[in-house]
Amino acid sequence: MSNKKEPLFSDFPPVSTQEWMDKITADLKGADFNKKLVWKTNEGFEVMPFYRAEDIENLKATKLKPGEYPYVRGTKSDNDWYIRQDIEVQDVKQANEKALDILNKGVTSLGFKINKEDLNTEFIASLLKGIQAECVELNFRICIQAAAQLATLLVDYYKTQNYTVTKLYGSINFDPINRMLLTGKKLTKEFIAEKAKETAEALTSLPFYKAIGVNAVTLNNAGAYITQELGYALAWGNEYLSMMIEAGVDKTLAAKKIKFNFGVGSNYFMEIAKFRAARLLWALIVDQYKPACGRPDCPNTADGICKCAGKMRIHAETSTFNMTIYDANVNMLRTQTEAMSATLGGVDSLTVLGYDVVYKAADDFSERIARNQQLLLKEESHFDKVTDPGAGSYYIETLTNQIAGQAWKLFLEIEEGGGFLNAIGSGKVQQAVKATAQARLKAISNRREILLGTNQFPNFNETALPKVEISKEDKNCGCNHEETEKLLPVRGGEEFEELRFATEKAAKRPKVFMLTIGNLAMRLARAQFSSNFFACAGYEIIDNLGFQTVEEGVAAAEKAGADIIILCSSDDEYTELAPAAYELAKDKFLFVVAGAPASMEELKAKGINYFINVRSNVLETLKEFNSKLL
Repeated sequence: MSNKKEPLFSDFPPVSTQEWMDKITADLKGADFNKKLVWKTNEGFEVMPFYRAEDIENLKATKLKPGEYPYVRGTKSDNDWYIRQDIEVQDVKQANEKALDILNKGVTSLGFKINKEDLNTEFIASLLKGIQAECVELNFRICIQAAAQLATLLVDYYKTQNYTVTKLYGSINFDPINRMLLTGKKLTKEFIAEKAKETAEALTSLPFYKAIGVNAVTLNNAGAYITQELGYALAWGNEYLSMMIEAGVDKTLAAKKIKFNFGVGSNYFMEIAKFRAARLLWALIVDQYKPACGRPDCPNTADGICKCAGKMRIHAETSTFNMTIYDANVNMLRTQTEAMSATLGGVDSLTVLGYDVVYKAADDFSERIARNQQLLLKEESHFDKVTDPGAGSYYIETLTNQIAGQAWKLFLEIEEGGGFLNAIGSGKVQQAVKATAQARLKAISNRREILLGTNQFPNFNETALPKVEISKEDKNCGCNHEETEKLLPVRGGEEFEELRFATEKAAKRPKVFMLTIGNLAMRLARAQFSSNFFACAGYEIIDNLGFQTVEEGVAAAEKAGADIIILCSSDDEYTELAPAAYELAKDKFLFVVAGAPASMEELKAKGINYFINVRSNVLETLKEFNSKLL
């Protein structure tokens, strides 16, 4: 073997960006580069088909190490995270038993939802009995009126257990603004500031306990775009920070008591970039308040400013917006990629929701799967062994910068308009997110955004209505007011699911017959397209290999008891075949042509009204057929 040392790839000359562009332009053969290859995102920026080192050479973040301010690469030097599972406490003894059980199954973080009526010293002792608080992150959610009381009880309990306070991690999710969004209850700035101060100061003796929650997951589940979720979350956090400081809370304490709870969707790389951008921007915001460092020997201090105060604590939860009732096992694939994005993005803790949470209470099986999805990433894929693996990636670094830019613009817009609380009170945030949700729902209805198993490639014969045990109303907390505009969760698949539910409830399931004839390739492709199209409404699909004549096909459809005939052939053949088939079928069936032939207007003039193709709005078309058939 030669001892000669040569640089890797030294035999290959460098290729400039212009040379790449020239080659791409030649391969496009006159097609527009921007239209063909540049992705115009919903987030407000463009994504190029390739990136180069020169695209990130001016980004300062690429020179940072993990744990260095402004924390784009993470707030710590490792990538370990807490595996969290939440428990709704109805019976304290059962909740404690469940907590101890799941701690032995891989969970390292617990989230308890507590009723304020149950809160007392004995309740806390019973709930946490046998749980070693120094070894697990403990999180609590309770009515905002009782948050400070809960904080006091926790501090007292930990003192009785002689815990080392620096080993205790957790949070109390005090978030009155989120309550306004979900219930419509209007709260004053003075009330919020007073309660926030009480809760934060009650946890002063627990340095690693967070008191104030920024539940941006609400925005995510309501359909917000990534940059909206981040921009609003920053304004949300800044609102609480400024409120507490104005109320007399120490700047450093106020900043260190805030925790961000984000949703995480299936836009894989952009979600990774979102968490990186979030840490960067929050560190810059906190730094402007100049929180003082109380440790003269602290290595993370500059000009007396506590840089640790700007460390964003992030909990992530998989989104419900893209979860579906039909083909629910696909939800496991969605939550797995979402968990990957969150952990590669460096979150501090993560909740993977059970694949069945949108239609029933999670059971032991779905909870075990959800836990194991995180354990798989840790124990088999070793995601916790590498900190910020996206660092240096031309694409992810660029995405981080672009998302940060768009989110920062939105943050400044909210601040210039009087702050986040004012934007919530006026309904500006709710209206913006609802408009986004409607745009996304429209994209789902015409398949520009795909929900596998729901608006594309459905399971033709699946029935789901019997397994649905909960509805939107069941998830309502019961605190309903009309003082501010609400922002409630939506799901992209709900309207398609209602179509199929209607089919399941109907006395007769409509039959769709594929009249395949003519050109073999075209008839097969259009039959497959049409089958998927109408199966989205739960109709029975009758496919066929092909017929020699339209007379033979219509006769077979009549024998099969079909309600709809889909003519599947080539555009050229439609000119002759479609009128002939329509004349035979028009008095017996709903007649549909698969495709958008050049002769469409001529065919419409002959009475053929229904055409389905890739430009069709699937949802609206199926609603029309439902109205005629069910």
